Amino acid sequence: MCVFGLLAGCSVRSIATGALADTFAAQGDAYGRDDDPELVRQAVPFALKTMEQVLEAQPRHVGLLTALARGFTQYGYAFIQQEADQLADHDVVRAKEVEGRARRMYLRARDYGLGGIAIDHPDFRAAFSSGSAEARTRALAAMRKEDVPLLYWTAAPWALAVASGKDNMKLVGELPAIEQLMARALELDESWGSGALHEFYVSYDGSRSAAEGGGPERAKAHLDRALGLAENKRLSPLVSYAESVAVTAQDRKEFTRLLDLVTAADLEKSPPDRLANLVAQRRARWLLSRVADLFVE
Repeated sequence: MCVFGLLAGCSVRSIATGALADTFAAQGDAYGRDDDPELVRQAVPFALKTMEQVLEAQPRHVGLLTALARGFTQYGYAFIQQEADQLADHDVVRAKEVEGRARRMYLRARDYGLGGIAIDHPDFRAAFSSGSAEARTRALAAMRKEDVPLLYWTAAPWALAVASGKDNMKLVGELPAIEQLMARALELDESWGSGALHEFYVSYDGSRSAAEGGGPERAKAHLDRALGLAENKRLSPLVSYAESVAVTAQDRKEFTRLLDLVTAADLEKSPPDRLANLVAQRRARWLLSRVADLFVE
């Protein structure tokens, strides 16, 4: 009788954690409409740690793994990375510490993404740790449209980790794997995430020369597509273009024009994007305050 009671308890607990995992996985960006970034900044860590606890009971829940990859990426970039970037102007030591914390968030997100992909594609992780481009290509050939969210939420934090650790040659050496992940996602569903894939390439191509496969023309094409897919409701593509292409080209006029558009935007035109657009406006104002540092007279 006691044994059956224990089994029943495990069953109820499993059902409960399964339902909770489904809730976390299905909630999408539950904070997206919020108009108080600081409130969200304080709330998100608790939510992420709760999700990690639920994952211990549901380790093969793909939706929850996706939500964790997404959550740690967004939290790391929107709050920790932004703080590190702003600290760099006056406290380099502290900025390095905070940037290191952001990088750890990105790598945690990357690992959750890889774990999520491996649920349905068991050989995937081995292929991506082999160092072989051919092995990665074969593994990516098995990916389907439904895998695109995990491909993105694996590649995006991985790329952010590289960007925040350019002195880490091991991380920098992993860039080809990131390129393959994102290219495959774009190939499978270029419209996913209302232009999120194209926005990635705004920054990525904007940081590379035409000879390297990037350049301003390619970045501008991705910008136009990202804005079109987002129906011009998202401000972050404009910030990405200003920060990558305009600064690289030393086009101060275009830089200020784009960021002025961002700071003047009416956030109530797209309530679901309110928080992301608030974060974009914050970064735009900070970038505008650094014009003298970013452009040579």
